Amino acid sequence: MASNQASPHSAARPLAGRFRRPAVAAVAGLTAVSLLTACGYGSKSADKAAGAGSTGSAAGPAPASGAKLSASTVRIGYFANLTHGTALVGLKEGLFQKELGATEVKTQVFNAGPAEIEALNAGSIDIGWIGPSPAINGFTKSEGQSLRIIGGSASGGVKLVVNPDKVSSLDDLKGKKIATPQLGNTQDVALLNYLAGKGFKVDANSGGGDVSVVRTDNKVTPDAYKSGSIDAAWVPEPTASKLVTLGGKVLLNEKSLWPDDKFVITNLIVSQKFLKEHPDVVEAVLRGSVNTNAFIKANPDQAKADANAAIKDAAGNALEPAVLDPAWQDIDFLDDPLATTLQSEADHAVTAGLLKKPNLAGIYDLTLLNKVLKEQGRPAVADAGLGTK
Repeated sequence: MASNQASPHSAARPLAGRFRRPAVAAVAGLTAVSLLTACGYGSKSADKAAGAGSTGSAAGPAPASGAKLSASTVRIGYFANLTHGTALVGLKEGLFQKELGATEVKTQVFNAGPAEIEALNAGSIDIGWIGPSPAINGFTKSEGQSLRIIGGSASGGVKLVVNPDKVSSLDDLKGKKIATPQLGNTQDVALLNYLAGKGFKVDANSGGGDVSVVRTDNKVTPDAYKSGSIDAAWVPEPTASKLVTLGGKVLLNEKSLWPDDKFVITNLIVSQKFLKEHPDVVEAVLRGSVNTNAFIKANPDQAKADANAAIKDAAGNALEPAVLDPAWQDIDFLDDPLATTLQSEADHAVTAGLLKKPNLAGIYDLTLLNKVLKEQGRPAVADAGLGTK
């Protein structure tokens, strides 16, 4: 994930209350933007309107003239990242607008999970694509009142890239400096869990120990690699592929650590208020999401071009082919939210000492997604016992 989220008016507060006591001093002064954030890599933009209404390059064609659903407008949030490809491609191709008919789409681009959760809590957006850690924290800090995960979006796209002159194998990590995007974010937790499994002792909060975990913003990780201040990085795409263009070697693809090579990296969430008041609109967005993921699979080159164009629109710079092509290939776009892996990611954060054990009961409501899948003759997806009752 790419993660702190909170109840309304508190999304930007530190997570000190969720960390064990020794962590407080170590993370003093850090805001929620830097703790358990979503994967805000690849985008230069801050919170930014991606288009006026449903016109413009980000939102696709103008609203259709069909019957209006129960809401005249739906406000959608996402990141200008490849792992949010469902949103990027679906908006670019007009696949959401097609399902929404006369209901207008308005979009907002974020580059940090806490800001998106705060917007959801404040009613500035209704639906959003976001990483697992923000979803977990938004749900738990609101005591289960702020959001529901209503669908999946993406899996994979995270790698351990090393300097081959310094690291020759997975058993050669002792004493090395490995970058992760942020303290407690999805990749940070994954690395800490992996190192523990290899028998290395690392203080989760300081990053010190047998291996040094260096929290480094993805935007500066390539420069840190070039300068030699880090020996490796456990990072999401497209940062991983960027490091490869600088001479790095992929030593481990995180997919290999998960059953069936799948783990959640992006979810689709909705505010509980909007879901209750406008289930028909939520269903239409889900249908657009399912159709977009099918479009991506059937038209990978066009979808990749759409995503890159949307990134350029929102962030100012497109990705070069040497980065875009391998990064896009490593991400799986899917409708299943992979609920069991969300629970595992939360468990890993607890084991690392970065999170008190969260109660995730009710975080999922997959009713409408499974309705859409059934319409298409596809099997239902499971919520791992974490669905609404």
